[in-house]
Amino acid sequence: MSKAHFGLIGLGVMGENLVLNAERNGFSSVVYNRTFSKTEAFLQGRGSGKSIAGVKNLQDFVKQLERPRRILMMVKAGPATDSVIQEISPFLQEGDLLIDGGNSEFRDTERRVSELESKSFGYIGMGVSGGSKGALEGPSMMPGGTKSSYKAIANLLGKMAAQVEDGPCVTYIGPGGSGHFVKTVHNGIEYGIEQILSEAYDLMKRVGGMNCDQIADVMAFWNSTEELSSYLVEITEVCLRATDPDDGEHVVEKIMDKAGQKGTGLWTVMSALELGAPVPTIYSALNARVLSSLKQQRVNAQEVLNGPEPQRFDLGNVENGMAPLMDAVVMATIASYAQGMELMRLASSQYNYNLDMPSIAQIWKGGCIIRSQLLKRIQDAFTLNSQLPNLLVDPWFSGQVNNRHKGLSIVVAGAMKAGIPVPCLSSSLDYINSYRTSRLPQNLVQAMRDCFGSHSYERVDKEGVFHTEWLD
Repeated sequence: MSKAHFGLIGLGVMGENLVLNAERNGFSSVVYNRTFSKTEAFLQGRGSGKSIAGVKNLQDFVKQLERPRRILMMVKAGPATDSVIQEISPFLQEGDLLIDGGNSEFRDTERRVSELESKSFGYIGMGVSGGSKGALEGPSMMPGGTKSSYKAIANLLGKMAAQVEDGPCVTYIGPGGSGHFVKTVHNGIEYGIEQILSEAYDLMKRVGGMNCDQIADVMAFWNSTEELSSYLVEITEVCLRATDPDDGEHVVEKIMDKAGQKGTGLWTVMSALELGAPVPTIYSALNARVLSSLKQQRVNAQEVLNGPEPQRFDLGNVENGMAPLMDAVVMATIASYAQGMELMRLASSQYNYNLDMPSIAQIWKGGCIIRSQLLKRIQDAFTLNSQLPNLLVDPWFSGQVNNRHKGLSIVVAGAMKAGIPVPCLSSSLDYINSYRTSRLPQNLVQAMRDCFGSHSYERVDKEGVFHTEWLD
């Protein structure tokens, strides 16, 4: 009996779709799930008639794989992943390779790479983006670990990945936990853009008095432009048009306004704080989800906290794509990408990842959740200047900022007067205004720090470090 090319542990939706993807691309597989009834159901259903076998235990699972064994784990991050590694390790041999395709915290991956490489096993921490459909049809994949481990699976991943005009949406990211770090940043950018589009929807609804179909028409217009053509804008239109078969009303208006999260947005913000990277748009998106969870408190607070009545201001019209609002959304989206790219640049230096920014932009152009036409511009920007300190100063992006700044300012000012929260739009404006200002008021902050704590300060007119006795 011939042995399988590829093994999968964990038959959730993503796992099922990835193994079907591998099989479609010519790789026979063996699958294992802790609950064997799920394995049986898969083999009798979606896996029926395919080059996929199932087993009841990990020892048999390993025996049915050709060497060197290539095993993809799609299990819950954290202790569950460690448990699988511990259970399967006694059956592995030198040169065998484990791949963690879940959303693991990058430091966990650093630890696992070190531990398993010391046993002569390979280990890859691989971010996978694209949702269930992407996993089946071709995701974006971000593998990190040793270069030799990546080479052992490069052919497999290259065929499974989404394909764009300049190649498959997978590349070797770097050593250690770099693949999972890049996936974490991807998700942080995703948080930002999702919140930005939600704020635009809220303004069109509450200020413009527009219904879901009218707002969907705007999303369709935006998706036809280079600046906003993207998967997230595309599915926003889909969500807005969907109706309940029971009464024909729009489904989105029946959904509770409490957003969930799985931790990657938090990891993005925590990493940014540790590295000294400003990510206000991404942080505001995370904070908006946290605030949304306080549903009953918000209902109660509405009864006792007064605010201005929502009032109309110029958002533009459907024919011109709500021009000022479009300016605001473009600017905030650029800010979200810029903050993510800056975070990766700093991490690359701090953790010796040697990240290739054009390659990362390239693999995000297809398959993943944040895929968009803007990524071609981002790829070009870092190809032109590999040491680009911030996306905002690239000629094309700075032109966008200069041309659209007024629209973002109008929208944020109008929202503030109307008492409508726009955390991502407003934080993006503050971010851009701060970044383009040569002298900020932190000179006074430094004076206060020196006054109460003798922390010292630098001067603009003299070299050195200074202290003043402020209080006599």
